[in-house]
Amino acid sequence: MTTTGISRRDIGLRSERGPILLAVMLSTGLVAIDTTILATAVPSVVDDLGGFTQFPWLFSVYLLTTAVTVPIYGKLADVLGRKPVMLIGIGLFLGGSVLCGFAWSMTGLIVFRAIQGLGAGAVQPMGMTIVGDIYTLQERAKVQGYIASVWAMASLVGPTLGGVFADYLSWRWIFFVNLPLGLAALWMLVRHFDEDVQRRRTSVDWLGALLLTSGGVLLLLGLLEGGQRWAWDSSASIAVFATSVLLLLGFVAVELRAPEPVLPLWVFGRRVLNASSAGSLLVGCVMLGLSSYVPLYAQHVLGHGAVVAGLALAAMTVGWPIAASQSGRLFLTIGFRATVALGAVLTIAGALLLLTVGPDASFWHLSLPCFVMGLGFGLTVSPGVIAAQSSVDWRSRGVATGANMFARSVGSAVGVAVFGAVANAYVADRLGGRVSSLEQVPADVLAPALHTVFVVSAWISVALLIGAAVMPQRVTEPTPHVTDQ
Repeated sequence: MTTTGISRRDIGLRSERGPILLAVMLSTGLVAIDTTILATAVPSVVDDLGGFTQFPWLFSVYLLTTAVTVPIYGKLADVLGRKPVMLIGIGLFLGGSVLCGFAWSMTGLIVFRAIQGLGAGAVQPMGMTIVGDIYTLQERAKVQGYIASVWAMASLVGPTLGGVFADYLSWRWIFFVNLPLGLAALWMLVRHFDEDVQRRRTSVDWLGALLLTSGGVLLLLGLLEGGQRWAWDSSASIAVFATSVLLLLGFVAVELRAPEPVLPLWVFGRRVLNASSAGSLLVGCVMLGLSSYVPLYAQHVLGHGAVVAGLALAAMTVGWPIAASQSGRLFLTIGFRATVALGAVLTIAGALLLLTVGPDASFWHLSLPCFVMGLGFGLTVSPGVIAAQSSVDWRSRGVATGANMFARSVGSAVGVAVFGAVANAYVADRLGGRVSSLEQVPADVLAPALHTVFVVSAWISVALLIGAAVMPQRVTEPTPHVTDQ
């Protein structure tokens, strides 16, 4: 008899949970800071490297590579254990960060951001999976506050530090600052995190991963370049989207037959996993889209510097961990469905407030809607992840967590692409062509273009109520067991 996973009681992890949690927080901080630190420096990057219409790819390619690798890492973690996957992810992220710091062109920076995304695809889900392994449902509600504090600090440090680097040093330091935090995370994991995992022979679904990656890349290419490089109804646009659909359909067909599918289709047959993933996808779509354009609005419409623009974005990312830290008490008291529904209502309220922001708005007028939406995100995503993890045992927890993170990453990538397409199409229509520099876009053109982005985000926010309606009120954890190998 050999165990297929790790039991909190069976291997005695309880006494080591403090150092392990600290290592997870350090690892999460590595990715959390990088999620927001670049947003406020986009104008400096574009001024230095050019490529205004390409800059959404700095976010979308990072999110795409994160998305397509999350399910692979989740599967590997259920087979090999969490520690080796986390170490590989941090190593890739640090390597990509160094390359980004030395990027010589926008194209090079985009490629190196993709390498960062390959690492982030392991770090984010593994941190959440490790927490799910060593803490009970009741304990996770408290631990969520600790994890949320990492995002709170990162949300404050990230945008502000990005603005400081952009204004006073160089945007390249945005990537070099990852090195000390990443090395500290590696040291903590190597020293304190020990797993006793019975590894088994398995095959990785590389064909499924290839089809998913290819289909996702073409989908984003069509969204980003549609209305710019080619018309939406042109033969090129139709060919790109049609090929994307065919590749994604091929991915589904492969997953149905693969012995070890990269994204098992059974996850789409469970109510709690569907509700959790739907909420994560929609939040990812809205959050990363706004992260790309709120600082742009603050700097080029309201006339603030990069530091102030970073603080406006920080209001949104501060609201998230504040709500997440309290979500545990809520879902243990009123249930998962009611908690997620409250988060959806707050997100919609924040999105509607954002529509009232105009060219003469104050800094606080822009920050308040962002903060309210952050509160909504925290009450939507965090309970969803915990519900998903609590509905499966150790052997499937990596896949369940990976599916949730996959949904958020896909939503983020698509959101950046859609918002980029909306903003670029508006600017190109008003100015009669493609724009390569922010200096070519006057404020009276940029303001309504970004307002259109905010309108789209409001409509997407309304859809969160659907995910809340599907979420069950309570979730029962399966009993850990052992099986023969």
